[in-house]
Order: sequence, then structure tokens, then C-alpha cells
Amino acid sequence: MATGRDLQEVLKSVEQRYNRAATLEVRFEQRYLTQGRATRVETGDLSLRKPGRMRWQYANPAGKLFISDGKWLWFYSPVENRAERSQLKNADDFRAPLAFLLGKLDFRRDFGQFEFKETGADANIVAHAKTDRLPYTLVEFTVTPQNVIRRLVVTGVDASVMEFQFTAERLNPALSDTLFRYTPPKGVEIVEANQ
Repeated sequence: MATGRDLQEVLKSVEQRYNRAATLEVRFEQRYLTQGRATRVETGDLSLRKPGRMRWQYANPAGKLFISDGKWLWFYSPVENRAERSQLKNADDFRAPLAFLLGKLDFRRDFGQFEFKETGADANIVAHAKTDRLPYTLVEFTVTPQNVIRRLVVTGVDASVMEFQFTAERLNPALSDTLFRYTPPKGVEIVEANQ
């Protein structure tokens, strides 16, 4: 059932919800859809803390980790026994579009054109990249009537798609600083990227 909301109302309500939050926790399911390759599904917990901190702790595959401490991004793969470090400002990872939740969310500043439609009670917003220098062309948000982002679909410049489903969202939980620090395990190869 459509709610009769319009694009401006939804954008403003979502901005207010997330801009008022200092921290956020949510469970995620992440799907990679690439041309000619099978879909890969990964799951885990995402913790966000302003300014600029995020932790993707994967349950499947176990041990995989993606952390931002506000300055650096760390990606650790236990399968490869490797940790990759890059500056947050140079990030081209698909998780980077979620970084807007780590600052002051402003749809008009962060994105270009918008498309809007209601599907049942949810609002769907397709936000086009503001410039062609970004690693994605568009980001689709599915927003509940309570202004919770429950689904995010990021389309890359190479036409690959990464879809995130979010559940069990908690606004403003107490999150320790240690969640957003990364110390590579002994013997792990460290790779500097995007320098």
C-alpha cells in the first residue's frame, strides 16, 4: 500500500534519522552480482560510528574483516592471509558509498539525479552518481515507512552490482573505540593500496 510520500519528504526524513545518530549497528547480507560469474553471498554485522568509522565483521566467510578508523581502510582476508590498507579518501571499494552514513548525510550534496517510486509501503530511491569519477554509477535505496534504509544496491561503473540487505538496526548503541582499530595478526602479509 502506497503511503503518498514524495521524494523530498523521504530524503529529508532519512537524513534526519541518520544525521541524529552517533552510532549504528545492523546485520547485513551482501550479494555480489558480476557478469559471467556466480552470485556470492556474504553475511555479518556492520557497526558505524561518526565520524568516519565502520567495521564489517563477516560471519560468512568467517574471519573476513573490513574496518575504517576514520583515516585508513583495512581489508583482511584470512583465506589469503593478507591485510590491505588504503587511505579512506582514496577508497574505491563498493562499501564506500555507505561512508555517507558516517558523516552528515545530504542526498543533494552526495548524489546527482534521483528517481522515486513507492513499492507497497516502502519507498525506492535511485540516486545517480554526481560525477563519473566515482566507482559506482547509481545507488538504489529501499526505505521503510519508519525511514530505515533496509536495502542498498550499488551499481559499479563496470556494471557489477553489490546488494546489501539490512536487518536488526540499532541506533546509538554503545560502541567501543577498539571495534574500529585493526592490528594485523602475526605473519599476515600487509599490502599498501591506493597510495
